[in-house]
Amino acid sequence: MVEKRSLINNKVIKIFNLLGDKTRLRIICFVLNKSNICVSDIAKGLGLSVATASHHLCVLAKGELLVPQRKGKMICYHFVHSPLSRDLKRFICKYK
Repeated sequence: MVEKRSLINNKVIKIFNLLGDKTRLRIICFVLNKSNICVSDIAKGLGLSVATASHHLCVLAKGELLVPQRKGKMICYHFVHSPLSRDLKRFICKYK
């Protein structure tokens, strides 16, 4: 039981560290309102360069908050569906 709680605490700490960056938080809020969105659309919607958006999206994907999906030459992302991510979505949407 203690190990499970420790794993959950580590996951929560990891998520808050990822979202401690203003650009990544903006990206997550933007992606939460879309079902599947490509890097160029995220960059355009948030006024970022494609390179900046791509970098932050990779960090969020490595942190297991977003899932990348290749569509030809484009890479699109969607939010991970898990109990923790659903709680995070409710929290972000409530306080953004």
